[in-house]
Amino acid sequence: MGEAKSPGAEPLRLLDLAVSAMGGQNRPGQHEMAARVAEAIDEGRHLLVQAGTGTGKSLAYLVPLIEHALGSDKPAVVATATLALQSQIVNRDLPRLLQAIGPELPRPVDVALLKGRSNYLCLHKLDGGFPEDDEPQALFSLGEEAVPHPAPAGGRAGAGAASALGREVLRLREWAEETATGDRDELVPGVSDRAWRQVSVTSMDCLGAQKCPMAQECFSELARAHAAEADVVVTNHALLAINAFEGLAVLPDYDVAVIDEAHELQDRVTGAVSGQLSAAMARTAASAARKHTGISVEALNAAARNLEAALEDVPTGLVSAGLAEALELALAQLREACRTALSDSKPDGSASADGGRQIARSRLVAVLELCERLLAAGETREVVWTTRTNSFAAPGDYTPADEAAPATLNVAPLSVAARLREGLFDGHTVVLTSATLAVGSAFDDVAGSLGLLGEGAPAWSSADVGSPFDYPRQGVLYVAAHLPKPERGTSAEQFDELEALLKASGGGALGLFSSRRAAEDAAAEMRRRLPLEILCQGESSMAVLVRQFAAEPATCLFGTMTLWQGVDVPGEACRLVVIDRIPFPRPDDPLMTARTRAVAQAGGNGFMTVSATHAAVRLAQGAGRLIRAAGDRGMVAVLDSRLANARYGGFLRSALPPFWATRDRATALQILERLAAAAGARSQ
Repeated sequence: MGEAKSPGAEPLRLLDLAVSAMGGQNRPGQHEMAARVAEAIDEGRHLLVQAGTGTGKSLAYLVPLIEHALGSDKPAVVATATLALQSQIVNRDLPRLLQAIGPELPRPVDVALLKGRSNYLCLHKLDGGFPEDDEPQALFSLGEEAVPHPAPAGGRAGAGAASALGREVLRLREWAEETATGDRDELVPGVSDRAWRQVSVTSMDCLGAQKCPMAQECFSELARAHAAEADVVVTNHALLAINAFEGLAVLPDYDVAVIDEAHELQDRVTGAVSGQLSAAMARTAASAARKHTGISVEALNAAARNLEAALEDVPTGLVSAGLAEALELALAQLREACRTALSDSKPDGSASADGGRQIARSRLVAVLELCERLLAAGETREVVWTTRTNSFAAPGDYTPADEAAPATLNVAPLSVAARLREGLFDGHTVVLTSATLAVGSAFDDVAGSLGLLGEGAPAWSSADVGSPFDYPRQGVLYVAAHLPKPERGTSAEQFDELEALLKASGGGALGLFSSRRAAEDAAAEMRRRLPLEILCQGESSMAVLVRQFAAEPATCLFGTMTLWQGVDVPGEACRLVVIDRIPFPRPDDPLMTARTRAVAQAGGNGFMTVSATHAAVRLAQGAGRLIRAAGDRGMVAVLDSRLANARYGGFLRSALPPFWATRDRATALQILERLAAAAGARSQ
């Protein structure tokens, strides 16, 4: 009898074959990761694996995943946080890998890409099966998986906007005749969100396969059908969350899942299952019900008025003491009005598919479910808070609340751990990976946030396979310890420090800022002080800005959280990464505040568990923009003295790559001058 092979032997053989065929080199970390993934799948044990930039982690998990999928009667799932990585896997990594190892496999591998329904063109809507888009309906897109696409030139509100919209819709109709997938991201150049809404529906508005007259041709249904028969399904964290939390079969039944960019999973899951309710949403639901079903909506409008009145006295921010009596009564009244309207608007059995009625009823259901959720928040341990215009923008875009503006109620889980344990980890084998999954050498923080710690938690293992880069020789960490502790806004001392750093480096700087305002102010100030090309997020599409930054070694690019995690620019074009401040959550972030309090009430350190851990992972992501290839050299400069002087500074630094570190300004500037001279010499 021959000697039995270990579970990872075949994946490692295939990985070596793929790397050789692609002209790459074997990487110890990649080998180790592939072996650990194969072992986890074979044993049915969950795995958390940190793999530094340059490890080649996509191939390391794809090879054992493919080998398993070919022998399973269920598809395997790969879920990413960003569309960029999803596209990279589907359009680059998998095709190259399958071309390399295809002859060694028993049969061809079928790969499916699956997104949320609103990402696909709706043929029934295009054919007039739904009423024309009404802008207030966008209120109900909150929480829906959405992909921001910049409006085209001339697509702004005002003169020419209507004609621009018409041209976009005409182009969409022409595209519908030739597309095989209906996937918005395959339309190049893209269109504005407003134009896309004319030809798409959300999952809430969809008539469903049983009722839609075009179900057999539906792009979304075809994508789901393909996914059910595929070997590997590539999707996103949002669909994974809906599948786990809502009990909706938006994904096919799978046995193994790899979650890439897993440091984002908690936030993406929370965002996908958060809810928002306002009086405007209630009025929009009432208007749609009156227009498309003909029922009386007096009770709905009265309930909307009472909700608006009840919210006037609720301050912006966390609702920590429970709902006020007036607000609770208003929500109960709105809930009952929705129930009555849903009963009155039921179609008779002979009615044909009616998109307008479906839209109206889906809005009523959404408002009803949000009322029920808000009323039960105390029992279900959900967090409730109020926002007003611009009072709770995305991270990095804080604007003070306008207390005179109408309020919106928000609700989100205090913790997603228990639900993920039940909906994701139970019955599946899950591999979670990222370049920044552990803080220091500990995986406990991320494991706890995802439900892998505590009584009844499933078995799991962890591994840090390192990075192929020689960080102490390739990178420098400079902390400007002499600067004053950051206050709101950018200080004059920070501007002076930034100017000195950019002057010494001769450009080639990626500026990562804590807010859009900070990035814009820094760009304006540096343009005034220095003869350098300074690009700033928001001035063009991100793809265009990054391409220009990568192509011009003396150009700088400033921006916010998108750049902290989404930029891959190897080479001398990015030889300096500047971080303006430690990326703590905003102090008035209601969800983070509630989670911090919950940890403290349980006897833990809320600041370290929530805020400091959040900052450590984000800081590591930002610093990870510097060294992207074996030949890269550069510096990460942090203009926040707390990283050097605060008692938690060591904890945060432990999450960073092991760069050579200095706090000496003169030394840092000399290093940058040498980097600039080397870059200039090579460009001649």
